[in-house]
Amino acid sequence: MEYLILLAFWSVPVVLGYVFGRAAESRHYRSIIAREKEQLRLPATSLKTLVRGGEVARSELVTGSVVISIDYFKKAASALRSLVGGPVKSYETLLDRAKREAVLRLKESCPEADEIVNLRLETLPLTGSQRNQVMGVEVLAYGTAIYYAAGAGEA
Repeated sequence: MEYLILLAFWSVPVVLGYVFGRAAESRHYRSIIAREKEQLRLPATSLKTLVRGGEVARSELVTGSVVISIDYFKKAASALRSLVGGPVKSYETLLDRAKREAVLRLKESCPEADEIVNLRLETLPLTGSQRNQVMGVEVLAYGTAIYYAAGAGEA
């Protein structure tokens, strides 16, 4: 009987973490996909050269950053994975969401830009008090927003 109570004590938070974590992650992915469709007109590339070409009226450094925390289920899954070893797949969606959100925030910071060049991403894991305990991730996206002169840069 004690084992059942102990099992319930540990399994209930994990199950709740899975259910609510998946719901929040799904909601965030839907938001990202909708916003990416809106931002399709603004190309962003890691190239240092202009994509469209033309007379540049001005340029500016633009940034977008995000911090995304890990949910309770992913924390438990990564703890189990650290015992066995191997890649922690539960962090892959965390990094994917963070990178895509940072790029979207960068694009949203310069709505009148014609393109973004030299796009770079910096990733920083946020660790807890224990060694190798990831609590979240911060991603900084930065690049150069290019504004063409009137009538220039149109494909």
